[in-house]
Amino acid sequence: MGKPTFGRCITPNGRPGSCVILQHCKKLYSLLLNQPLHDVNRLYLSQSQCGYLNRKVLICCPDQNSTPLILTQATVKPIKLEQGFKKAVLLDKIPMESTKTRKLPRPSKCGQMTSSRIYGGNATKIDEYPWMALIEYTKPFGRIGHHCGGSLINSRYIVTASHCVNGKALPKDWLISAVRLGEWDTKTNPDCEVDVRGEKDCAPPHIDVPVDNAIPHPRYDPNSLNQINDIALLRLKNAVTFTDFIRPICLPLNDNLRTATFDDIIMDVAGWGKTESKSSSNVKLKAELVGVPLEKCRQVYSPQSILLEATQMCAGGKKGVDSCRGDSGGPLIGLGTTGRGRTYYFLIGIVSFGPSSCGLEGWPGVYTRVGHFVDWIQATVES
Repeated sequence: MGKPTFGRCITPNGRPGSCVILQHCKKLYSLLLNQPLHDVNRLYLSQSQCGYLNRKVLICCPDQNSTPLILTQATVKPIKLEQGFKKAVLLDKIPMESTKTRKLPRPSKCGQMTSSRIYGGNATKIDEYPWMALIEYTKPFGRIGHHCGGSLINSRYIVTASHCVNGKALPKDWLISAVRLGEWDTKTNPDCEVDVRGEKDCAPPHIDVPVDNAIPHPRYDPNSLNQINDIALLRLKNAVTFTDFIRPICLPLNDNLRTATFDDIIMDVAGWGKTESKSSSNVKLKAELVGVPLEKCRQVYSPQSILLEATQMCAGGKKGVDSCRGDSGGPLIGLGTTGRGRTYYFLIGIVSFGPSSCGLEGWPGVYTRVGHFVDWIQATVES
Protein backbone atom coordinates (compact mmCIF):
# COMPACT_ATOMS: atom_id res chain seq x y z
CA MET A 1 0.00 0.00 0.00
CA GLY A 2 1.43 3.38 -1.03
CA LYS A 3 2.01 6.32 1.24
CA PRO A 4 -0.92 8.83 1.40
CA THR A 5 -0.53 11.94 -0.76
CA PHE A 6 -2.24 15.31 -0.47
CA GLY A 7 -2.21 16.61 -4.02
CA ARG A 8 0.28 17.28 -6.79
CA CYS A 9 2.91 20.01 -6.51
CA ILE A 10 6.00 21.49 -8.13
CA THR A 11 9.36 21.37 -6.35
CA PRO A 12 11.48 24.54 -5.91
CA ASN A 13 13.57 23.55 -8.95
CA GLY A 14 10.50 23.02 -11.15
CA ARG A 15 10.11 19.23 -11.01
CA PRO A 16 6.73 17.49 -10.57
CA GLY A 17 6.01 15.91 -7.21
CA SER A 18 3.43 14.94 -4.61
CA CYS A 19 2.62 16.58 -1.28
CA VAL A 20 3.42 13.99 1.42
CA ILE A 21 4.45 13.78 5.07
CA LEU A 22 8.15 14.68 5.29
CA GLN A 23 9.18 11.32 6.76
CA HIS A 24 7.57 9.55 3.77
CA CYS A 25 9.87 11.30 1.28
CA LYS A 26 13.21 9.49 1.47
CA LYS A 27 15.01 11.98 -0.78
CA LEU A 28 14.22 15.01 1.35
CA TYR A 29 14.11 13.32 4.73
CA SER A 30 17.67 12.11 4.17
CA LEU A 31 18.70 15.75 3.66
CA LEU A 32 17.22 16.66 7.04
CA LEU A 33 19.03 13.79 8.77
CA ASN A 34 22.36 14.79 7.26
CA GLN A 35 23.58 17.04 10.09
CA PRO A 36 24.82 19.70 10.21
CA LEU A 37 22.16 20.93 7.81
CA HIS A 38 23.87 22.94 5.07
CA ASP A 39 22.36 26.31 4.19
CA VAL A 40 21.37 25.26 0.66
CA ASN A 41 19.59 22.14 1.98
CA ARG A 42 17.85 24.12 4.70
CA LEU A 43 16.56 26.63 2.16
CA TYR A 44 15.43 23.90 -0.26
CA LEU A 45 13.46 22.18 2.51
CA SER A 46 11.93 25.49 3.50
CA GLN A 47 10.72 26.18 -0.03
CA SER A 48 9.44 22.60 -0.45
CA GLN A 49 6.84 22.86 2.31
CA CYS A 50 3.27 22.34 1.06
CA GLY A 51 1.21 22.21 4.27
CA TYR A 52 0.61 20.54 7.64
CA LEU A 53 -1.36 17.51 8.82
CA ASN A 54 -1.91 17.01 12.55
CA ARG A 55 1.16 19.22 13.19
CA LYS A 56 3.26 17.08 10.83
CA VAL A 57 5.10 18.86 8.03
CA LEU A 58 4.01 18.12 4.46
CA ILE A 59 6.69 18.39 1.78
CA CYS A 60 6.66 18.45 -2.03
CA CYS A 61 8.43 15.17 -2.80
CA PRO A 62 9.84 14.84 -6.34
CA ASP A 63 8.50 11.93 -8.40
CA GLN A 64 10.50 8.70 -8.36
CA ASN A 65 11.22 8.83 -12.10
CA SER A 66 12.63 12.36 -11.97
CA THR A 67 16.34 13.11 -12.21
CA PRO A 68 18.50 12.64 -9.09
CA LEU A 69 18.30 15.44 -6.53
CA ILE A 70 21.51 17.49 -6.69
CA LEU A 71 21.35 20.80 -4.84
CA THR A 72 23.40 23.84 -5.73
CA GLN A 73 23.01 27.52 -4.88
CA ALA A 74 21.29 27.95 -8.25
CA THR A 75 18.68 25.29 -7.42
CA VAL A 76 16.85 27.38 -4.86
CA LYS A 77 15.47 30.89 -4.89
CA PRO A 78 17.51 33.63 -3.21
CA ILE A 79 16.37 34.93 0.18
CA LYS A 80 16.58 38.46 1.55
CA LEU A 81 18.84 37.57 4.48
CA GLU A 82 21.32 35.68 2.33
CA GLN A 83 24.49 36.78 4.13
CA GLY A 84 23.20 35.97 7.59
CA PHE A 85 21.58 32.75 6.40
CA LYS A 86 24.94 31.36 5.31
CA LYS A 87 26.29 31.79 8.82
CA ALA A 88 23.27 30.44 10.67
CA VAL A 89 24.63 26.87 10.65
CA LEU A 90 27.48 27.99 12.93
CA LEU A 91 25.10 27.50 15.84
CA ASP A 92 24.94 23.80 15.04
CA LYS A 93 28.69 23.53 15.68
CA ILE A 94 28.51 24.77 19.26
CA PRO A 95 28.24 21.72 21.55
CA MET A 96 26.04 21.75 24.63
CA GLU A 97 27.97 20.67 27.70
CA SER A 98 26.33 19.03 30.67
CA THR A 99 25.45 21.20 33.65
CA LYS A 100 25.33 20.39 37.34
CA THR A 101 22.31 22.59 38.03
CA ARG A 102 19.27 20.66 39.18
CA LYS A 103 16.60 23.32 38.62
CA LEU A 104 17.24 24.05 34.94
CA PRO A 105 16.42 21.37 32.33
CA ARG A 106 18.93 19.92 29.88
CA PRO A 107 18.42 20.02 26.08
CA SER A 108 16.61 16.68 26.10
CA LYS A 109 13.97 18.30 28.32
CA CYS A 110 13.93 21.86 26.98
CA GLY A 111 13.99 23.78 23.71
CA GLN A 112 11.86 21.18 21.93
CA MET A 113 8.71 21.61 19.84
CA THR A 114 6.69 19.14 17.83
CA SER A 115 6.53 21.13 14.59
CA SER A 116 9.66 21.49 12.45
CA ARG A 117 11.08 25.01 12.47
CA ILE A 118 13.18 24.96 9.30
CA TYR A 119 10.28 26.51 7.43
CA GLY A 120 9.55 30.17 6.84
CA GLY A 121 6.49 32.37 7.18
CA ASN A 122 5.21 35.09 9.47
CA ALA A 123 2.39 33.39 11.39
CA THR A 124 3.42 30.60 13.74
CA LYS A 125 1.89 27.16 13.84
CA ILE A 126 -0.28 26.32 16.80
CA ASP A 127 2.50 24.51 18.68
CA GLU A 128 5.53 26.63 17.76
CA TYR A 129 7.55 28.25 20.55
CA PRO A 130 5.71 26.46 23.40
CA TRP A 131 7.84 28.28 26.02
CA MET A 132 6.29 31.65 25.25
CA ALA A 133 4.26 33.36 27.95
CA LEU A 134 2.01 36.40 28.13
CA ILE A 135 2.24 38.46 31.32
CA GLU A 136 -1.09 39.47 32.85
CA TYR A 137 -1.46 42.76 34.69
CA THR A 138 -4.28 43.67 37.05
CA LYS A 139 -5.31 47.31 36.60
CA PRO A 140 -7.59 49.66 38.53
CA PHE A 141 -11.30 48.78 38.70
CA GLY A 142 -10.54 45.07 38.27
CA ARG A 143 -9.45 45.31 34.65
CA ILE A 144 -6.79 42.94 33.32
CA GLY A 145 -4.55 43.00 30.25
CA HIS A 146 -1.48 41.39 28.69
CA HIS A 147 1.29 43.89 27.99
CA CYS A 148 4.58 41.95 27.99
CA GLY A 149 5.93 38.53 27.12
CA GLY A 150 8.35 36.08 28.65
CA SER A 151 9.88 32.61 28.32
CA LEU A 152 9.30 29.53 30.46
CA ILE A 153 12.67 28.13 31.63
CA ASN A 154 11.45 25.43 34.03
CA SER A 155 8.21 24.43 35.70
CA ARG A 156 8.24 27.42 38.10
CA TYR A 157 10.05 30.32 36.44
CA ILE A 158 9.55 32.77 33.57
CA VAL A 159 12.34 34.99 32.23
CA THR A 160 11.25 38.45 31.08
CA ALA A 161 12.53 42.04 31.03
CA SER A 162 12.89 44.17 34.15
CA HIS A 163 11.12 47.04 32.40
CA CYS A 164 8.04 44.79 32.37
CA VAL A 165 8.22 44.56 36.17
CA ASN A 166 9.16 48.07 37.28
CA GLY A 167 9.86 50.03 34.10
CA LYS A 168 9.50 53.80 33.87
CA ALA A 169 6.70 53.51 31.28
CA LEU A 170 4.79 50.95 33.35
CA PRO A 171 1.89 52.55 35.28
CA LYS A 172 2.45 52.31 39.02
CA ASP A 173 -1.03 50.89 39.61
CA TRP A 174 -0.50 47.92 37.28
CA LEU A 175 0.35 44.75 39.17
CA ILE A 176 1.64 41.51 37.64
CA SER A 177 -0.91 38.88 38.62
CA ALA A 178 -0.45 35.85 36.32
CA VAL A 179 1.16 34.46 33.18
CA ARG A 180 -0.65 32.77 30.34
CA LEU A 181 0.90 29.63 28.84
CA GLY A 182 -0.18 27.47 25.90
CA GLU A 183 -1.58 30.48 24.04
CA TRP A 184 -1.65 30.99 20.27
CA ASP A 185 -4.70 33.09 19.32
CA THR A 186 -5.77 35.42 22.11
CA LYS A 187 -9.29 35.65 20.69
CA THR A 188 -10.07 31.92 20.80
CA ASN A 189 -9.96 29.23 23.48
CA PRO A 190 -9.19 26.51 22.70
CA ASP A 191 -7.02 27.30 19.69
CA CYS A 192 -7.59 25.26 16.53
CA GLU A 193 -6.01 24.92 13.09
CA VAL A 194 -7.50 23.31 10.00
CA ASP A 195 -5.32 20.67 8.32
CA VAL A 196 -5.15 19.82 4.61
CA ARG A 197 -8.14 17.48 4.96
CA GLY A 198 -10.27 20.30 6.33
CA GLU A 199 -10.30 18.77 9.81
CA LYS A 200 -9.75 20.74 13.00
CA ASP A 201 -6.57 20.20 14.99
CA CYS A 202 -7.04 21.76 18.43
CA ALA A 203 -4.75 22.46 21.35
CA PRO A 204 -5.85 22.15 24.98
CA PRO A 205 -7.18 25.38 26.51
CA HIS A 206 -4.52 27.85 27.60
CA ILE A 207 -3.75 28.15 31.29
CA ASP A 208 -3.37 31.25 33.48
CA VAL A 209 -0.90 30.62 36.31
CA PRO A 210 -0.73 33.05 39.27
CA VAL A 211 2.62 34.77 39.83
CA ASP A 212 4.02 34.29 43.32
CA ASN A 213 6.92 36.75 43.05
CA ALA A 214 8.35 39.18 40.49
CA ILE A 215 12.14 39.53 40.76
CA PRO A 216 13.77 42.34 38.73
CA HIS A 217 17.55 42.33 38.42
CA PRO A 218 18.93 44.16 41.48
CA ARG A 219 21.06 46.48 39.32
CA TYR A 220 18.33 47.50 36.89
CA ASP A 221 17.62 51.24 36.82
CA PRO A 222 14.23 52.03 35.27
CA ASN A 223 15.24 55.66 34.71
CA SER A 224 18.37 54.83 32.72
CA LEU A 225 18.32 55.44 28.97
CA ASN A 226 20.74 52.54 28.54
CA GLN A 227 18.38 49.95 30.10
CA ILE A 228 21.29 47.84 31.34
CA ASN A 229 20.41 44.68 33.32
CA ASP A 230 16.95 44.62 31.73
CA ILE A 231 16.09 41.11 32.89
CA ALA A 232 13.71 39.71 35.50
CA LEU A 233 12.34 36.42 36.78
CA LEU A 234 8.73 35.59 37.61
CA ARG A 235 8.18 32.76 40.08
CA LEU A 236 4.92 30.93 39.49
CA LYS A 237 2.68 30.02 42.41
CA ASN A 238 2.23 26.49 41.07
CA ALA A 239 4.47 24.23 39.00
CA VAL A 240 3.18 23.71 35.46
CA THR A 241 2.88 20.38 33.67
CA PHE A 242 4.68 20.22 30.33
CA THR A 243 2.74 19.35 27.16
CA ASP A 244 3.29 19.76 23.41
CA PHE A 245 2.05 23.34 23.88
CA ILE A 246 3.77 24.23 27.16
CA ARG A 247 7.50 23.49 27.29
CA PRO A 248 10.58 25.31 28.62
CA ILE A 249 13.29 26.82 26.45
CA CYS A 250 16.94 26.02 27.18
CA LEU A 251 19.36 28.59 28.59
CA PRO A 252 22.88 29.10 27.18
CA LEU A 253 24.59 27.19 29.97
CA ASN A 254 28.02 26.42 28.56
CA ASP A 255 30.88 28.88 28.08
CA ASN A 256 30.73 28.79 24.27
CA LEU A 257 27.12 29.91 24.20
CA ARG A 258 27.52 32.39 27.04
CA THR A 259 30.31 34.27 25.27
CA ALA A 260 29.23 33.92 21.61
CA THR A 261 28.55 37.27 19.91
CA PHE A 262 25.96 35.91 17.43
CA ASP A 263 27.09 38.51 14.88
CA ASP A 264 25.53 37.80 11.46
CA ILE A 265 23.69 34.79 12.90
CA ILE A 266 20.01 34.36 12.07
CA MET A 267 17.80 34.18 15.14
CA ASP A 268 14.05 34.01 15.70
CA VAL A 269 11.89 36.52 17.50
CA ALA A 270 8.26 35.68 18.19
CA GLY A 271 5.25 37.03 20.01
CA TRP A 272 2.04 38.99 19.79
CA GLY A 273 3.63 42.44 19.63
CA LYS A 274 2.68 43.15 23.25
CA THR A 275 4.29 46.18 24.92
CA GLU A 276 3.38 48.51 27.77
CA SER A 277 1.34 50.66 25.37
CA LYS A 278 0.18 48.59 22.40
CA SER A 279 -0.72 45.22 20.93
CA SER A 280 -0.27 44.33 17.26
CA SER A 281 -1.67 40.81 16.78
CA ASN A 282 -4.04 38.32 18.36
CA VAL A 283 -2.10 35.41 16.76
CA LYS A 284 1.48 34.58 17.71
CA LEU A 285 3.86 35.85 15.00
CA LYS A 286 7.51 35.22 14.21
CA ALA A 287 10.34 36.83 12.31
CA GLU A 288 13.96 36.07 11.48
CA LEU A 289 16.52 38.67 12.55
CA VAL A 290 20.26 38.82 11.93
CA GLY A 291 22.67 39.64 14.75
CA VAL A 292 24.40 43.03 14.43
CA PRO A 293 27.92 43.62 15.82
CA LEU A 294 27.72 45.58 19.07
CA GLU A 295 30.18 48.27 17.95
CA LYS A 296 28.09 48.98 14.86
CA CYS A 297 24.98 49.18 17.02
CA ARG A 298 26.71 51.55 19.45
CA GLN A 299 27.37 53.96 16.60
CA VAL A 300 23.63 54.05 15.87
CA TYR A 301 22.47 54.67 19.44
CA SER A 302 25.27 56.84 20.88
CA PRO A 303 23.95 60.05 19.21
CA GLN A 304 20.78 59.46 21.27
CA SER A 305 22.90 59.41 24.46
CA ILE A 306 22.37 55.65 24.75
CA LEU A 307 25.59 53.82 25.62
CA LEU A 308 25.29 50.09 25.07
CA GLU A 309 27.33 47.64 27.15
CA ALA A 310 28.64 44.13 26.58
CA THR A 311 25.66 42.72 28.49
CA GLN A 312 23.47 43.88 25.60
CA MET A 313 23.25 42.82 21.97
CA CYS A 314 21.54 43.95 18.78
CA ALA A 315 19.63 42.30 15.96
CA GLY A 316 17.54 43.38 13.00
CA GLY A 317 17.61 46.82 11.45
CA LYS A 318 16.84 45.57 7.95
CA LYS A 319 14.13 47.46 6.10
CA GLY A 320 10.86 45.54 6.04
CA VAL A 321 12.00 42.88 8.52
CA ASP A 322 9.51 43.44 11.30
CA SER A 323 11.09 43.17 14.73
CA CYS A 324 7.81 44.22 16.37
CA ARG A 325 6.44 40.70 16.09
CA GLY A 326 8.20 40.18 19.38
CA ASP A 327 6.92 41.20 22.79
CA SER A 328 8.64 43.38 25.35
CA GLY A 329 10.41 40.85 27.52
CA GLY A 330 9.97 38.14 24.90
CA PRO A 331 12.68 35.83 23.56
CA LEU A 332 15.38 36.10 20.90
CA ILE A 333 15.87 32.45 20.01
CA GLY A 334 18.77 30.43 18.63
CA LEU A 335 19.06 26.85 17.36
CA GLY A 336 21.83 24.64 18.71
CA THR A 337 22.89 21.00 18.58
CA THR A 338 24.13 18.80 21.41
CA GLY A 339 27.27 16.69 21.11
CA ARG A 340 24.99 13.76 20.26
CA GLY A 341 23.36 15.63 17.38
CA ARG A 342 20.08 16.55 19.09
CA THR A 343 18.78 19.97 18.08
CA TYR A 344 17.29 22.31 20.63
CA TYR A 345 16.27 25.96 20.95
CA PHE A 346 17.89 28.24 23.49
CA LEU A 347 17.35 31.75 24.79
CA ILE A 348 19.90 34.18 23.36
CA GLY A 349 18.31 37.52 24.19
CA ILE A 350 15.36 39.32 25.76
CA VAL A 351 13.52 42.08 23.89
CA SER A 352 14.54 45.34 25.60
CA PHE A 353 14.06 48.41 23.39
CA GLY A 354 14.42 49.78 19.87
CA PRO A 355 13.27 52.51 17.48
CA SER A 356 9.64 53.60 17.65
CA SER A 357 9.09 52.44 14.05
CA CYS A 358 9.45 48.70 13.52
CA GLY A 359 11.79 47.34 10.85
CA LEU A 360 13.45 50.73 10.44
CA GLU A 361 16.45 50.56 8.11
CA GLY A 362 19.72 50.89 10.01
CA TRP A 363 18.13 50.75 13.48
CA PRO A 364 18.59 47.34 15.12
CA GLY A 365 16.60 46.35 18.19
CA VAL A 366 18.43 46.08 21.50
CA TYR A 367 18.26 42.87 23.55
CA THR A 368 19.52 41.80 26.95
CA ARG A 369 22.25 39.21 26.38
CA VAL A 370 21.06 36.22 28.42
CA GLY A 371 24.46 34.52 28.52
CA HIS A 372 25.77 37.26 30.82
CA PHE A 373 23.02 36.59 33.36
CA VAL A 374 23.01 32.79 33.58
CA ASP A 375 24.77 32.81 36.96
CA TRP A 376 22.20 35.24 38.39
CA ILE A 377 19.34 33.17 36.98
CA GLN A 378 20.75 29.93 38.39
CA ALA A 379 21.41 31.46 41.81
CA THR A 380 17.90 32.93 41.98
CA VAL A 381 16.18 29.75 40.82
CA GLU A 382 18.23 27.56 43.16
CA SER A 383 17.41 29.77 46.15
